[in-house]
Amino acid sequence: MSEQIRAKRELFIPGHYGCPGCGATVAMQQTLSVLGEDTIVVMTAGCWSSLIGIYPYTCLTVPVVSVAFGATASVAAGIKAGLTIQGNDHTTVLAFAGDGGTFDIGFQPLSGVVERNDDILFICYDNEAYMNTGIQRSSATPAGAWTTTTPDSARKGQRKKNMVEIMAAHRIPYAATASIGAPEDLKEKLEKAKNIKGSRFIHLFASCPTGWRHATELSIEVARQAIKSRVFPLYEVFGGDTWQLSSMPEKEGVDAYLKHQGRFKKMSVEERDRMQMRVDDDWQRLINRCQAPRAVG
Repeated sequence: MSEQIRAKRELFIPGHYGCPGCGATVAMQQTLSVLGEDTIVVMTAGCWSSLIGIYPYTCLTVPVVSVAFGATASVAAGIKAGLTIQGNDHTTVLAFAGDGGTFDIGFQPLSGVVERNDDILFICYDNEAYMNTGIQRSSATPAGAWTTTTPDSARKGQRKKNMVEIMAAHRIPYAATASIGAPEDLKEKLEKAKNIKGSRFIHLFASCPTGWRHATELSIEVARQAIKSRVFPLYEVFGGDTWQLSSMPEKEGVDAYLKHQGRFKKMSVEERDRMQMRVDDDWQRLINRCQAPRAVG
């Protein structure tokens, strides 16, 4: 293949089966645009295994391996080991899983892979529930949110698991948060992760209009509001020890984030105030852990 033809090759082509406004599709498009075609994608039985297309048709032109729900990290590590035996040290092996396949069902093999510091890039596209199977709550679902398994009469009471802290505790070379609402920040972090050897983990916030009950045209805006409100702050962790804040916009209250989402519509004033207090406490805790922040709102 000539360099001219190669430069024109699209890695994400029309025809995905995602819902209108799907943040997970934006996450994949943004990711592949940086990683390039020398990438093998391993995806679990989440949203992406459905929206990629029905065989033999696919919206991705890079090699894709679809695996069982809990096997994403393990299979990715095995593929990387096979490439290494062949003398291939340049292909990026991308494990791409939702929060169910990362926080819950896929957690044990992911922990094993990063404990061994296997040379893969694991990206969790986090839409905060099991969206592919009917909007059931996961351990990434925030407190106070409606899902089909935490209905309005019994909304989720537990707080969201902090996966980056867990990955950092494994002392891996690189862990970070990113968002489809901050594409330049994501690009910078992907370029950084691509050139690091060992286990890399990116927690990628990907809004879901179907499960979050917001208008389809607001997916990017909702993701941006998560950053502004500090519900989902952006930062990096190097070697498990060095915490670095990313550039952040001016801080706003959580109400600006909550107001567009039907999954939070039953929250009382007291619940919103409690959420604001938790976000403020977590933000201050993060600031205290980070060194030499670039900009703080």
